[in-house]
Amino acid sequence: MAYHASLLAPFTLLTPLTSLGGHVMRVLLRYAASGLRPRALLALFLWSIPETLPTALFGLMIARALDDGFLAGRPWTGAAWLGGLMAAAAIGAFGTRGLYATLGATVEPFRDRLVRHVICHALRTSVAGRPDSGAVSRLARQVEIARDSYAGVVLAVRGCLVTAVGVSVGLLALDPRLALFVLPPFLLGLFAFIATIGFAAARHWRAAEADESMAEHIGQVAAAATDLAGCGGETYGEAFTAGPIARLAAAERALAGAAALRAVCFAVGGWLPLLAVLAAAPWLADRGLTAGALTGALLYVLTGIQPALNTLVSGLGNSGLRLCVALSRILNGGNSTASASPLEAASIAGGPGDGTGTTAPRDGASPHPTAANQPVAIVATADPIGGTGTRATAIASLDATRPASNPSDETGPATDLIDLPSETPRTPPAAAAPPHSRAASEPGGAAVQPARPRGTHHPEPSDPSGTIASGALQFGHTRLRGKDEPDLSPDDQPPALAARGLTFAYGPHAAPAVDDLDLTVPAGDHLAIIGPSGIGKSTLAALLCGLLRPDAGTVVYGRTEADAFTAAELAQRRVLIPQEAYVFTGTARANLNYLDPDATDAELTTAAAAVGAANLVDRLGGLDAVLDPRRLSAGERQLIALARAYRSPAPIAVLDEATCHLDPAAEARAEAAFAARGTLVVIAHRASSAMRARRLLVLDGDSAIIGDHAHLRGTSALYRSLLAHWGADDHLDARDPLPPKATDDRVAAGQIQPAS
Repeated sequence: MAYHASLLAPFTLLTPLTSLGGHVMRVLLRYAASGLRPRALLALFLWSIPETLPTALFGLMIARALDDGFLAGRPWTGAAWLGGLMAAAAIGAFGTRGLYATLGATVEPFRDRLVRHVICHALRTSVAGRPDSGAVSRLARQVEIARDSYAGVVLAVRGCLVTAVGVSVGLLALDPRLALFVLPPFLLGLFAFIATIGFAAARHWRAAEADESMAEHIGQVAAAATDLAGCGGETYGEAFTAGPIARLAAAERALAGAAALRAVCFAVGGWLPLLAVLAAAPWLADRGLTAGALTGALLYVLTGIQPALNTLVSGLGNSGLRLCVALSRILNGGNSTASASPLEAASIAGGPGDGTGTTAPRDGASPHPTAANQPVAIVATADPIGGTGTRATAIASLDATRPASNPSDETGPATDLIDLPSETPRTPPAAAAPPHSRAASEPGGAAVQPARPRGTHHPEPSDPSGTIASGALQFGHTRLRGKDEPDLSPDDQPPALAARGLTFAYGPHAAPAVDDLDLTVPAGDHLAIIGPSGIGKSTLAALLCGLLRPDAGTVVYGRTEADAFTAAELAQRRVLIPQEAYVFTGTARANLNYLDPDATDAELTTAAAAVGAANLVDRLGGLDAVLDPRRLSAGERQLIALARAYRSPAPIAVLDEATCHLDPAAEARAEAAFAARGTLVVIAHRASSAMRARRLLVLDGDSAIIGDHAHLRGTSALYRSLLAHWGADDHLDARDPLPPKATDDRVAAGQIQPAS
């Protein structure tokens, strides 16, 4: 495949050599122009000839139609000239059709070249042990942006050149003196715009860099918001983001100034010729210029020069900048403008004809990424000197996983990374890496440690041995037993519910939702399971209830594995109330005694009163009333389902967000009733529900911690983050199962409120 350096002229002339931004853009455009194939480019210009015919003849034919036809009293002659103009327009439409059909032969090879570059770069880095996680994004998005922008730039440059030639020919055919008033200001505006492209490109890159910097700083502060607030670091957080915000505002103002400058250039090149012709019209008329020629010149400006210049300004000012930004990201392997120079990107992109656009790393370049090129996270820590202030530590993150740490080797102050309700990467500070870690040998000093497998316990900084717990939980092969759980011997009472080595995934290639989990729930316990949305809480509930079969491990009721029970026998041991309560068309009695057909009306009424559904049953018409599920609200259906489950003979109740449509008072009443009847496991969605439990199991996808509220609030960053997300009041008494008595009788009776 051959490429011609002479074809670079329309591109490389677009930026001044004295501007750094222009030099960068010129190098990138040189790379883009190097992909133009002579045959495809020749086809573009050949199809441009019929397309530009209407532009070249428009003013000339209008002038002849006026001078030789309508103004001379010969309307048919004028109409004939206009008919010729229509024929020229038809020829131009044919040329436009052929032009767009040929454009693909110019643009698609350029796209294929970028695709080859992205794929080769991804394969090369993967083989070198540095997988390129952004290759798919560049392949699916950045390459298409570059392709579309490249087509826009080619059309804009071609259209302006062809139109300028056509207008020049038409003006010279009308009257050479007209060209003296039209072409100089047009060329002045054109070259003024060309001179500002590098200036605008530099400001565009600075704005993109400032935007990325601001997003990074704000993301770090948001991730550490809870710890910053707890340590009194609000002032630091504000100062940390004030600079990037101010820089982005200044960059946006500078970018707006560049856009205003483009508008001035268009005014000079597009409107100044019109004013010049109008101002010189009396002088030209005195020297024999006809009215038709003057009209034709004005039409050349309005329908030829102005649209062509506007297309070029918008095409290069928008598509050209997008093309350069996209090329810089593609050729730099996805690095942002903040971390990789576009000029450097173009320098490694290869010369004309390079199929991949890549070369080997520069001499002395490390094949491994350094900490300077990695995303950073904010770690808020207590002041090591003992003061009340805070400090922030920027730590390098080499991957999106959460590396294992060895707290026993750490020499720095204990730190706690913030866990938001959504999963966020968590990495130890590089400064705290033990001497024998890879931090001492890796370029840049960034610690590289293997990611912990799912289910491996991650000790909290305040408990290096990993033994803190108020209940029993095992991850991997580490047994955690809390001080409040007795060490059961074979002669002691077995737990009501237990999980041993529980592992489950939703497919052979999916990551486990539950991985090697051991959990003990003693009889009469009240356990709340909390964690971010989608972490696997409902999956764990379904496994504990026997609705899902684990891939490994067992669920045990008493001393018998769940697999040994039939479905009917399991129903005698546990009852699960899901979030979407099931109520069928039938009497209230039939709905309430479904799990206990022998229950008397008095027992059903007592069950309804216990969970707060008595007023609802009375309002619906009593136990003989026929229920229509479509007429019941979500909260009312939940109250019916709770009363039904309360009458179940199963000693273990599992509430999988079964009270999410109830108000807090009704939820507290229902949970207190189930806690009093036997063993209760709650998938909590409110802080108040979590704090009512005797023990809490906190899941974060990598590890889990079990304990009471006071213990977890001091040891689990995720638990503190969830409390902050919920807006929980730290002064609530976790041992009080019910809030103060509501003044509204309906709320006190357990009737629902609109879900908040």
